[in-house]
Amino acid sequence: MLALLFHGAVAVAAPAEDAATLVKRAIDYWRDTSSYSVADMTIRRPDWERTMTIRVWTRGQKESLVRVTAPPKDAGNATLLLDNEMWSFTPRINRVIKIPSSMMNQSWMGSDFSNNDLAKADELIEQYTHKLLGKESHDGHTVYVIESIPKETAPVVWGREVVKIRDDWLILEHAFYDQQNVLVKRLVTSDIRPMGGKLVAARERMQRVDRPGEWTEVVTREVRFGIPIAASTFTLSNLRNPRE
Repeated sequence: MLALLFHGAVAVAAPAEDAATLVKRAIDYWRDTSSYSVADMTIRRPDWERTMTIRVWTRGQKESLVRVTAPPKDAGNATLLLDNEMWSFTPRINRVIKIPSSMMNQSWMGSDFSNNDLAKADELIEQYTHKLLGKESHDGHTVYVIESIPKETAPVVWGREVVKIRDDWLILEHAFYDQQNVLVKRLVTSDIRPMGGKLVAARERMQRVDRPGEWTEVVTREVRFGIPIAASTFTLSNLRNPRE
């Protein structure tokens, strides 16, 4: 989900090297019990570029709301995730549409993030098995390289994923491989800074390896964690008629 774009972390050393535990702790830290963030998403293509401002609310692992606030032609577009279901609202047609599973691999708002990328925070925990491949170093920290393989019955797109998690729970890289084990795209953190009482991945870029001139970059401008968020935020009514 876009909550996946806001990988927060605190400076606490990892107590164990169990791969599944590391993945869960990393996701728990950047999601926290709840969060609110504001970010600019820039989509670059060979012949055009556009930037959208987005606001994101999350509560636990199952509730997320992503709303576009600028520019005016995109403002009001929103996506709601509840458990394993997703809905979108488009002001232009004034309709709430449930996203079917057949559309989960389609692009979100024309970006390099798919609907599935927005929805998969808990999927990586529940639908995959994890293996520690090795360790690297980054700015004096240990970085755990973890391979995530989907379970046999998992309804997922990728053949495997490789995640690099720093020992303070910051996710530095997330690589996606197809069923033939070919690298398709990679999400890379390029700027880390304190925000909202934690270290956050303040700049992240998603890029397909076969399209070097195209990418989507997310720059987080504001984030708060562990804040009260009303249950009414994550409703179809609020998706269409925002009250937050």
